[in-house]
Amino acid sequence: TDYIVKDDKVIIIDEFTGRMMEGRRFSEGLHQALEAKEGVHIQNENQTLASITFQNYFRLYPKLAGMTGTAMTEAGEFSEIYMLEVVEVPTNLPCTRDDMDDEVYRTTREKDEAIIKQIITCRKRNQPILVGTVSIEKSEHLSSLLKKRKVDHQVLNARYHEQEAMIIAQAGMPGRVTIATNMAGRGTDIQLGGNADMLIKQELNNPNDKAGAERVLADVDAKKSVVIDAGGVMIIGTERHESRRVDNQLRGRSGRQGDPGASKFYLSLEDDLMRIFGSERIDSMLQKLGLQDGEAIVHPWVNKALEKAQQKVEARNFEIRKNLLKFDDVMNDQRKVIYEQRKDLMLADDISDDLAGMRFEVINDMVARCIPEKAYAEQWNTGALHEEVLRVLGQDLPIAEWAKEEGIADSEIRERLIESTDRMMAEKTAAYGPEVIRTVEKSLLLQLLDQVWKEHLLALDHMRQGIGLRAYGQRDPLNEYKREAFDLFGAMLEIMRERVTQILSHVELEMMPEEDMLFQRNRQRMVETRDDPAFLETGELPLPADEAGSVVPLQRRRPAEVIDPGNPATWGRVSRNAKCPCGSGKKFKHCHGKVA
Repeated sequence: TDYIVKDDKVIIIDEFTGRMMEGRRFSEGLHQALEAKEGVHIQNENQTLASITFQNYFRLYPKLAGMTGTAMTEAGEFSEIYMLEVVEVPTNLPCTRDDMDDEVYRTTREKDEAIIKQIITCRKRNQPILVGTVSIEKSEHLSSLLKKRKVDHQVLNARYHEQEAMIIAQAGMPGRVTIATNMAGRGTDIQLGGNADMLIKQELNNPNDKAGAERVLADVDAKKSVVIDAGGVMIIGTERHESRRVDNQLRGRSGRQGDPGASKFYLSLEDDLMRIFGSERIDSMLQKLGLQDGEAIVHPWVNKALEKAQQKVEARNFEIRKNLLKFDDVMNDQRKVIYEQRKDLMLADDISDDLAGMRFEVINDMVARCIPEKAYAEQWNTGALHEEVLRVLGQDLPIAEWAKEEGIADSEIRERLIESTDRMMAEKTAAYGPEVIRTVEKSLLLQLLDQVWKEHLLALDHMRQGIGLRAYGQRDPLNEYKREAFDLFGAMLEIMRERVTQILSHVELEMMPEEDMLFQRNRQRMVETRDDPAFLETGELPLPADEAGSVVPLQRRRPAEVIDPGNPATWGRVSRNAKCPCGSGKKFKHCHGKVA
């Protein structure tokens, strides 16, 4: 099962953990196709804003360490990717779990019948059973078979993950049958006889009821001894996973802390792992040898053969991951450069020098394109240069006339363009003020950097999809990817420089008057009135009786004949930067004119 439909959404299921991955979506329109197929609301496709592999993400940490019960099978990968050594720590108490040999059947039907038979046998002796399946679909198929036999059981998969804690808490009770996907494969502690703490919370209304708690604890202890006598938790695997690590995680749910337990895997020649390694040939051979219906092959050699098959699949998957990492290392180098530049920009107060450098490079590129090196003046494309200067720099300059001057070269034209743009930017700075221009420059450059980086990631994604085809032309896809990614990165920086220069050259700021800014910040409802001559003497405006408390009266524009420092009504309209009439010595905007 790759996905489930829940709350009008298609949610992806993690094949290794069996859990829902909220917020994750398939790309290239696949998720929208699934939404259309399932009849749910079709959402827009996500755009990649940033991407990193787990390997490169973990490498960002200065120190790396970890602890898991199933790392030994992946020791080679830890060593090669992260330069980490894996050390096996002995268990606290000796493991007494009985890991039985696998049973291999010809068909899935025979395997399912053997599993049902084993479950019924274990239930008769009050032994709890945990059945591990590889997908939601297979867990629900087994559940339907148990329902037909009227065997009481619990199902734990991504559809019922809200009840996960309760299901697992009681999975160790006598005769309890739990069917689970890989959700129950790790981080799950099945306590024999049941989880006393969860039972106390569930059964007792009053958490301070000591007598009730003791009763529950005694009941759990009694059930635990029953389960221990029955042989502990029985683990039944319905299929071998591609990775031995996942199988070991499932086995590890039983026989914890010295408790008794057992595990057994039931396989068929129709399983995915068996089909990879030519199960049709084995099937025909077994039929010739006279293998009866319902009969299984059980031998330690079979276990070893299966483990070798798993090792081959693991090695192949490791090669895929390693190859993916080589490709991501190319993007990782570019990612470091961009993020470092972005961090520097955010910390800098003044980026005018950086922008001037970008402007010079844009002008150099324009001149180099239109006036080739060592070309005669007749070969200069002055018309194209004029159009480019008008489009990018927003200046209508007499370039054709400059070109007609005696002894002029491309360097003089370049210098004149730089002088003209510097003069234009200096005029803008003088007109709007250095603080405003610096804020606009910084904000604009950060926005454009993010935008071109998003476009670059999309271009790299598209290139990755088809780069493998270069192998047909006897070219190494990785080297081709490195070369083209480098070219794309250079083109991205060039686009960013041109966009920044173009926008800053064309930008015109509309500065709002300070009075308007004051009223916009402090938005309150005003009453529309006219100056009534009867009230001009007092300087007061009449207010409607029912709205007098909710409106803000506008200040008089004309001051009274005698200005009283203690009466703001006599001051009239005061400029925000003028001294406050109250006599405090502060500017009006920092005193009585301060915005609340």
